[in-house]
Amino acid sequence: MGSWLAIDSDSDFSLDNIPFGIVSPLIKEGPWDDEPRAAVAIGEYILDLKKLFDYYYTKGKPGHAVNKFDKLFSCVIGNGTCKYGDVFMRSTLNEFASLGRAAHRQVRENIQLLLREDTPYPRVLRDDQVLRTTAIYLRKDVEMHLPFAIGDYTDFYAGYHHAFAVGEMFRGAANAIQPNYNHLPVGYHGRASSIGVAARGSAAITRPVGQILLDPSAEVKKPTTAPSRKLDFELELGCFICVPPDHSGARVDVGKADEHIFGYVLLNDWSARDIQAWEYVPLGPFNSKNFATTISPWVVLADALEPFRAKGIPNQGPTTIQDYLQEDREDSCFDIKLEVDLIAGDNATTICRTSSTNLMWSFPQMIAHHTLGGCALRSGDLLGSGTISGPNEGESGSLLELSRNGTKDVLLAGMESRTFLKDGDEVVLRGYCQSAAGVRVGFGECGGKIYPAKQA
Repeated sequence: MGSWLAIDSDSDFSLDNIPFGIVSPLIKEGPWDDEPRAAVAIGEYILDLKKLFDYYYTKGKPGHAVNKFDKLFSCVIGNGTCKYGDVFMRSTLNEFASLGRAAHRQVRENIQLLLREDTPYPRVLRDDQVLRTTAIYLRKDVEMHLPFAIGDYTDFYAGYHHAFAVGEMFRGAANAIQPNYNHLPVGYHGRASSIGVAARGSAAITRPVGQILLDPSAEVKKPTTAPSRKLDFELELGCFICVPPDHSGARVDVGKADEHIFGYVLLNDWSARDIQAWEYVPLGPFNSKNFATTISPWVVLADALEPFRAKGIPNQGPTTIQDYLQEDREDSCFDIKLEVDLIAGDNATTICRTSSTNLMWSFPQMIAHHTLGGCALRSGDLLGSGTISGPNEGESGSLLELSRNGTKDVLLAGMESRTFLKDGDEVVLRGYCQSAAGVRVGFGECGGKIYPAKQA
């Protein structure tokens, strides 16, 4: 699918993608131009949806032009509480998400129509030089913001190979997987206040302080309060929820759960392994996880990933799973190629290459389980997949696995090595799908740089 905009063939943001985000221009053209608003990414450019809709409904455009625009975007014009594309004037995507998958699909497909090289509506955007100059500009000239007001965040543990590797490390191969793991998507309720995006470049991650047990073998356990010495990353996928307008109640059927998914992001759930080791019994991680989570700023719509559906890891349990978790289709995951770079000084090393097919539980199953007991989801809620690792060398999505909990050096370019992250290190996640025909749909980058712990 070609565009009249110049798009590199290896761009994550192809015409087949059209991811949504919240931006504010770095170059201000008026007193309200610094307000965050909705946009889509296309190659090295963004299409400012606020300016696009403003142009047609506040600039006195001729009736025939407005009529064509109305037909293209009827789902967000005069729809209930919003009109004239008001959902794209907001500082988050929550209201747009609440319109449901059919609306997301119509908007994405008609933006693709406008941007196609052979667009059937050339006068709506392509041939209107004033609008092109006003609404299309370079991605490097905007600041990114959180795409949603995130009400709740739940992190799951659906990456089987990560779960097995960590379990084997601490409990031995025979007891690596807990008895419940093959029966339900294990998860815990997180917090939303410290979720952020990299506005420009990498997000600033401050090394956390917490209670650490320096001598776990001592008979009398005496923790100390200090900066984490085992700071780690976790390679995950994030899923943003949209509650369909016609949904009532809390519980979601696994067969309808796809309609509750707005789109996906890369997610790095930073972890302090030494703080976690001391605090996690009996209720799970707390300060070791709540200091920072970073997501990629552009949300790839669920529809954009449909051509890349694939099977995940078959359930490893000896018995069948509960009825409410049984899916009608086997290809309930996506084949997203995932990579992690660790940048130390001037040198970058790719320390992990894996695939999202290494998930054993799908996001529809996570949604069905999350809502089973009556916990309602809301548009803008975020679910994390848990760390995604493969079974082979170089496929581990955390330093905990790569370094065997600090007992093995991970070799880097420039004669460097790491067991865990040092101050000044930068971690960059990347993810993309690519078909045999060369169609590429990607997420961009999700980066974070480590800064020293703050003094009390």
